[in-house]
Amino acid sequence: MGVPPGLESNKGNIYMASSSPPSVPKAYYEQFQSDFSMFLRCRSEELVEEGSMVLTFLGRRSDDPSSKECCYIWGLLAVALNDMVAEGRIEEGKMDSFNIPQYTPSQGEVKCEIEKEGSFTVNGVEVSEVNWNVYEGELCPSDAHKDGGHNVAMLMRAVVSHFGDGIIEEVFSRYKTIVADRMSKETTEFINVTVSMTKRG
Repeated sequence: MGVPPGLESNKGNIYMASSSPPSVPKAYYEQFQSDFSMFLRCRSEELVEEGSMVLTFLGRRSDDPSSKECCYIWGLLAVALNDMVAEGRIEEGKMDSFNIPQYTPSQGEVKCEIEKEGSFTVNGVEVSEVNWNVYEGELCPSDAHKDGGHNVAMLMRAVVSHFGDGIIEEVFSRYKTIVADRMSKETTEFINVTVSMTKRG
């Protein structure tokens, strides 16, 4: 998904957040609708009639697109970046022009877009959870959270290239520390939405 236009008012955030104006979730949703519809059209051209497809992607249970279950991971990165802005390590303009190119839809939104696009019949939609910490259940929890923070931060590392090579290591280090701290104090999960569909004849 591309970054939607019209996010200039989302200052201090890098994604949808509780402090974002209503225009921000609206812009993200409209971008998702456009991109997902195009994706479905392209895939339908590649499949034979009654061919099946299963997709799994990050989503959410909540109807609120700025809920913690889908935005928390990016909110923590914003904390690290805003701290560096306050310290003069990152230009405020760079922070304000940076937005995450992702939308985490609910299962209802996924089903609605598939039905609206019209190329596929939905066979089923399921929601599942995946813990941020791949070491959950290990005998040494402190090490697991420490390593888990590193692993989660690594997944997001490429995103911060917007701020220049000279700052990446510091952003990564701060973000890893924040993530590890949160993981040691609460259950942190990604929500997956899985949809099964069949191409219409």
